[in-house]
Amino acid sequence: MAIAEVTIIPIGTGSTSLSSYVADLQRVLGKQEGITYTLTSMSTIIEGNLDNVFAAIRAIHEAPFQAGAGRVSTSIKIDDRRDKASSSEQKLRSVREKL
Repeated sequence: MAIAEVTIIPIGTGSTSLSSYVADLQRVLGKQEGITYTLTSMSTIIEGNLDNVFAAIRAIHEAPFQAGAGRVSTSIKIDDRRDKASSSEQKLRSVREKL
């Protein structure tokens, strides 16, 4: 399973507030199949097989354009572990066990 950390920054919106765009992105993610996602204060974590994760990223990258943004900057970090099952929760649990 792939875990992606995604940050979408709409540019040319006329405002410094982006929470309405973030809310739109969360609604778009809610319609995507084969993924789970978690909103954080700085990004969104998306989990699923790589094809579904990329489809979800494409969908949320396009959403600000549809909402009127003139430019969108998207940053993506992907952890694609294939030697054993992995998830955000598993990664956090592993660290907590060592504390």
